[in-house]
Amino acid sequence: MNQLGLESASHPADLGTVELVTLLLMLANLATVHRPEVSHVLGPVHGLAYSITIIAAVLVIGGGHRVWPLALIPGPSSLISCRFGSECLSG
Repeated sequence: MNQLGLESASHPADLGTVELVTLLLMLANLATVHRPEVSHVLGPVHGLAYSITIIAAVLVIGGGHRVWPLALIPGPSSLISCRFGSECLSG
């Protein structure tokens, strides 16, 4: 376990992946059938994943100024910030 109480096997990039996938699914729904049920489910899931990605970027790097601003932009930048954060942790 690290200082945040997380097991070392957890991958911050998974958070960015969830955020990106939910964003793509919401955009695909909007561009095709625009089912409100899909939006009602994916909207909160995406919002939670987006928020957790930003919080994780700030906590993992300790507020490093190069990483957490990347997490503020939804989509692929979340993956980049999480990947950069995990590389910084591994040394």
